[in-house]
Amino acid sequence: MLSVSRNLSEGWTFTQIGGSDAVKDGEWLNVHEFPTTVHVELLKHKRIPDPFIGLAEWDVQWIGEASWAFKTSLLIDETDLSAPNVDLVFDGLDTFAKVYLVRIVNGTEILETENQFISHRVAVKQHLKVGGNELLINFESAFRKGREIEKQHQKLVLWNGDSSRLHVRKAQYNYGWDWGPVLMTVGPWKPIRLEAYKSRISDVYIQPKVAEDFDATVNVTFNVSDVSPAKASVLLKRPNGTLLIGQSNIPVLDSAVHANFGLSKGAYEPWYPVGYGSQPIYSVLIQLTNEEGEILDVKTEKFAFRRAVVVQDKLIDQEGRTFLFEINNVRIFCGGAPIRVSHHLFKILTTGLTGSNWIPADSFLTTVTPERYRAWLKLLVDGNQNMVRVWGGGIYEADAFYEICDELGILVWQDFMFGCGQYPAYDTFTKSVELEAEQAVKRLRHHPSVVIFDYQVAESFKLELDYDDEHSDFRKTSFPARYIYERLLPSVVEKFSDIYYHRSSPYSGYGKPTTDKTFGDLHQWNVWHGSQEPWQNWDILAGRFVSEFGMQGYPNIRTVDYWLGGNETERYPQSRIMNNHNKADGFERRIELYLVENFRHSFDTESYVYYTQVMQAETLASAYRLWRRNWKGKGREYTAGALVWQINDCWPVTSWSIVDYFLRPKPAYFTIKRELRPFTVGMTRKEKKEFPDPLSASQFTLESILEIWGTNSTLEEKKVTLEVTSFDLHSSWTDKWTRDVVLGANRSTELFEGRVPGLEVRTKLSQVQRVVVVSARLLDESTGKVLGRYSNWPEPFKFITFPPVSELGLEITTINNNDNNVTNTNGESTSDGASDGAGEWVKLSTKKPIKGIVLEVDGQDVQWGDQAIDLVPGDPQVIHVEGLNGRKVKARFLGDGI
Repeated sequence: MLSVSRNLSEGWTFTQIGGSDAVKDGEWLNVHEFPTTVHVELLKHKRIPDPFIGLAEWDVQWIGEASWAFKTSLLIDETDLSAPNVDLVFDGLDTFAKVYLVRIVNGTEILETENQFISHRVAVKQHLKVGGNELLINFESAFRKGREIEKQHQKLVLWNGDSSRLHVRKAQYNYGWDWGPVLMTVGPWKPIRLEAYKSRISDVYIQPKVAEDFDATVNVTFNVSDVSPAKASVLLKRPNGTLLIGQSNIPVLDSAVHANFGLSKGAYEPWYPVGYGSQPIYSVLIQLTNEEGEILDVKTEKFAFRRAVVVQDKLIDQEGRTFLFEINNVRIFCGGAPIRVSHHLFKILTTGLTGSNWIPADSFLTTVTPERYRAWLKLLVDGNQNMVRVWGGGIYEADAFYEICDELGILVWQDFMFGCGQYPAYDTFTKSVELEAEQAVKRLRHHPSVVIFDYQVAESFKLELDYDDEHSDFRKTSFPARYIYERLLPSVVEKFSDIYYHRSSPYSGYGKPTTDKTFGDLHQWNVWHGSQEPWQNWDILAGRFVSEFGMQGYPNIRTVDYWLGGNETERYPQSRIMNNHNKADGFERRIELYLVENFRHSFDTESYVYYTQVMQAETLASAYRLWRRNWKGKGREYTAGALVWQINDCWPVTSWSIVDYFLRPKPAYFTIKRELRPFTVGMTRKEKKEFPDPLSASQFTLESILEIWGTNSTLEEKKVTLEVTSFDLHSSWTDKWTRDVVLGANRSTELFEGRVPGLEVRTKLSQVQRVVVVSARLLDESTGKVLGRYSNWPEPFKFITFPPVSELGLEITTINNNDNNVTNTNGESTSDGASDGAGEWVKLSTKKPIKGIVLEVDGQDVQWGDQAIDLVPGDPQVIHVEGLNGRKVKARFLGDGI
């Protein structure tokens, strides 16, 4: 008989064990959707306030400390029981649960769980009867249970949340983080199904190996539950579904079945990160039949061909080693947005041009649909990022997440689920972690996007940490979690996959501490956290691979108004509700530190939102601009990637995210997008002070030196024209020059170093220079299109006296998509409108330089093609916009008088 699987998604009800004001004792409420969790259902029943609004988060804390039950009726017919095997499969229960099958009154306990990340298969044929069978799941409070376990062992050090979380294998961010609320979810958060079968295919392992010369092999291994006379076929199929190669009539002689294939270069298409090639997805079809040819089971898995190597080579002219990703023999500068500071362990790395850290997309995970995953990941790709790091304080994401990454060409750096704490290593804990890791590796190993599967905590709290010790067990030291990171997890990864294992993030290796900037990956939090360096110092804060860095910024004003819930009395930056929607310690001091050092700003809500957004945009763009400069070619990959913290939010909040909870990009999203284009131009100005008399401090010369470089992420060198135009902000003086240059392939190229045009050599600090803005553009040698642009302004901006708004000559013109000669901010002709034929265009022009233009409209939000724009005379910019519908466009910018 063919295996039959039935999802158990209907007829569920739930109750609070013991009852409360919200749910009476013995009251069973219908479940609206399944899988689900308690908060989601109580919200739909209108039994609790929305914890995302106001201070209501604190009115629902009782939910996480109560016990809950879910039940449904399971109808069984004779056909179900005719199968030799009948299993109940639980993909995920959150977290401490006991499962019962109830025939009449008393139930039979069939399962007890203690790990949110583990799936369970239970043989239940002997417990079922034809007709109705009740399936009952009782959930204990994970918070209270965690406190009990902590008492049995010990309290351990951590950052963020309650210390009991370290003993509980549950999404750690549920306990609260410096960007997230305390919402302790509970319930059947993943599907439950009934499976009836004679023989079952499991543990499919596809190993495509691509050699340096692109010859390839594919090894397919799978297990069969019943090895009574049977045969298997294994077919490799192309992306269009046609047969590539296959084997039939493979005798099933053992529980493990193998099939091996060889392919020469050209017989298949390799998978590349977005921007470097296509993303062809192949599939393996496995079919199991008995001697009569009857199909017993069928399994299909997707895979791709790609060669991924983590390169740690010695460098030319600098100490240390590279930490970079080579995909199909191409060395790639990786970028993206990791999700919050992590001190984690298992990395399954995907790679990309640049990327982000990823936290869970919602505090209530069952509400995250494949469509929401796609929207988030499409934003990442549209923002010129091709790597995402799945942070270890959340979850191993749903299959849809990784499938979309495969499809879009996003590389994934996957953490094991450990975050910001000193985890224990007693036997029951490590046994649970081992099974969790095995299941995670087996589920994720076939994704081409996945390329790489703590120590800062240990260093911070002075735990035992001898980096030269590569042999100890570590469980009897003050840093027992090292056993998990250096013994348990790498053994699981090696046993079940060929994915690169990186011990932690950050981790330097070679006996160096995690703060070493010359080895491994680095979390650079000395901007915002740590020593709170100026963002202008990013160039001296670089590492070989910066896997976390960031700056806070308010979300869209509409998101702010959402969490205020109409409470106008709280609509000011220092209000109690505003405070509750920023979870970072000391955030008011830190935001204001960076604001006051750089801007003259106002405190009305709209202005505060604007200035924090521009601050975040300037900070993050500067990091990418300066670090891409360090990608100087083979042997000189001094910085090989940067993943911004973070791409997303799990609720409406002020945080480090570059896109807010409602998928509204902040201005920083767009400045990063510009810095990650295939061709960019960067500038910096530095003060050069010389003393002709070494005995004198009062006699000196002070010059402002301008440095210009270009970047090219393509694999061919590019001939361009460098155009540099300088403007005096308060007069008609200008200066302009051009030169033809060649941008080296897949590297940065230094283009110019000299004095800032129009600025004299100073001999006194009292000599205040005029405000000179330098604009640089890279123009395509043959077409004249703008490939990249950047304007360098003197900093800090607070010292600039901006011209009156009336003298700027700023013009904002709406253009419909039928107008000709429309040029967008890339300088590409768009006379046929947007790529999808939708939307309008906004043309910006000015008579004087303008800094930090953020466009806005009244009413419903629109989708902007660019934000945080610097505008100079003679270089109008055209921005695509969707949803404008003829509304007037407004602009905020530095010096607008508001």
